[in-house]
Amino acid sequence: MAEGDHQRTAKVEPLRKALPCPECRRPSTRENYPFCSDRCRNLDLSRWLKGSYAIPVADDESKAEDDGYF
Repeated sequence: MAEGDHQRTAKVEPLRKALPCPECRRPSTRENYPFCSDRCRNLDLSRWLKGSYAIPVADDESKAEDDGYF
């Protein structure tokens, strides 16, 4: 580049509004979206792997017996 040339950079608009991190509520980053850091992403993954996010199911044993499962 010559001395008089100026670098042209394109301004890139984000595709969506940045949401806060679901763990700590700080602004999320592109690299770790929707989290703000690798730490928060790993905390969330740990909860998934431990089963903390499991949906509770109410067992209705009388219906299971009627269906022949027992």
